[in-house]
Amino acid sequence: MPRQAVTDMLFSRVYPMLIQKAERKGRLRSEVDQVTAWLTGYTPDQILLCLGSSLTYGDFFRQAPAYNPDAARITGKVCGIQVETIADPLMKQIRQLDKLVDDLARGKPMSRVLPS
Repeated sequence: MPRQAVTDMLFSRVYPMLIQKAERKGRLRSEVDQVTAWLTGYTPDQILLCLGSSLTYGDFFRQAPAYNPDAARITGKVCGIQVETIADPLMKQIRQLDKLVDDLARGKPMSRVLPS
């Protein structure tokens, strides 16, 4: 079976995995929604609507209502790759959300997860 690019996967398939990662470490779905909303400009209600649609993960980022300009301040490694050095803008956005959720799962307080 050929490997499917993460950008082509359904948002409704990928996002629950981010929630599970955070919940396994005692964090809440609402916190994952909060960092996602901060990054993309979607409201929690809009995220819920996206979960019920056939939107791809890539399109979730491409259609973000208001991508946060402070996202450029997200630094660190995700899957061994420095987030700030990723050249592909879409993949960088995807990894930025991964990094925020990773920081949540590591137990960082929300005030340290979101760059200010």
